[in-house]
Amino acid sequence: MKLYTVAVLGATGAVGQEMMKILEERNFPVGKLIPLASARSAGKTLKFKGEDVTIQEACDTAFEGVDIVLGAAENDIAQKFAPAIVKAGAVFVDNSSAFRLDPKVPLIVPEINPEDVSWHNGIISNPNCSTIITVTAVNALNQLSPIKAMTASTYQAVSGAGAGGPIELMNEVEALREGKTYEPKVFSHQIAYNLIPQIGGEQFEGYTSEEMKMQNEGRKIMHLPELKVSCTCVRVPVVRSHSISVSLHFDHKITVAEAREVLKHAPGVKLVDDLAKKEYPMPLDTSNQDIVFVGRIRPDLTDDNGLCLWCCGDQVRKGAATNAIQIAELLVK
Repeated sequence: MKLYTVAVLGATGAVGQEMMKILEERNFPVGKLIPLASARSAGKTLKFKGEDVTIQEACDTAFEGVDIVLGAAENDIAQKFAPAIVKAGAVFVDNSSAFRLDPKVPLIVPEINPEDVSWHNGIISNPNCSTIITVTAVNALNQLSPIKAMTASTYQAVSGAGAGGPIELMNEVEALREGKTYEPKVFSHQIAYNLIPQIGGEQFEGYTSEEMKMQNEGRKIMHLPELKVSCTCVRVPVVRSHSISVSLHFDHKITVAEAREVLKHAPGVKLVDDLAKKEYPMPLDTSNQDIVFVGRIRPDLTDDNGLCLWCCGDQVRKGAATNAIQIAELLVK
């Protein structure tokens, strides 16, 4: 088996560390792993396959001899180093939003559009976490009847804000328990015992950048250029795993029974849908694994050709790190 030199750009962050963990879990054919981070982290070590691996400073020359770069850094870092990565002959699987809507860059969820990997020009984008979870849940239904529109509300865990999100939630809970105050640093408002109905800045007609990703990225992934999506993104005091409520509007009617039967066999999906037994997707059940749970399937009472459902998935894994490594697996195949 051929072994590959793999670099993780942003290796010290939550997603970068998860990428290293999942490379090991999935037995990806890594011959050499190169963790890359800022100068202040260079020289420190991270564990990979039981051994210490030294972090190197991310710079243009760091990508020479690398086959695949897994990006877990912010947009500005991705944009800064993308030319050097491509010039070095590596393939950049980027988790930032920098290139997602570039028509020359594939945007891939392997369970949905693996064929798009064939036309990359050195850069492949990993979609937004909530988008990945949602389209994985609904794509099989799109095969029964084209989806014309979606109305979605996301309930996004604090892990989506990076490693500091869960820490801030726990610190606030502890401070409130002790009757103390805690000044939020990661979030714009207190997140403990609260909901924050804004993720991202305003982008279009009162919709935030996070909310517009569901439409813009969903269109590209599912090859539905006319898809209309109205989305509301909410940060919730859940540690890990995002949940999404979705109303789907189809070209023609799909019954609940048809939807359940298709979802039973959909790649990357687990059907958890028995209201009488109180069985439905929940963040606690979907954290630290890679399957998207789907349930609460029922008719949309406002649309004869509509269905409603609820889905949950781990934001750090399937919503980011695992999806990127699945893309890398497509490359090595």
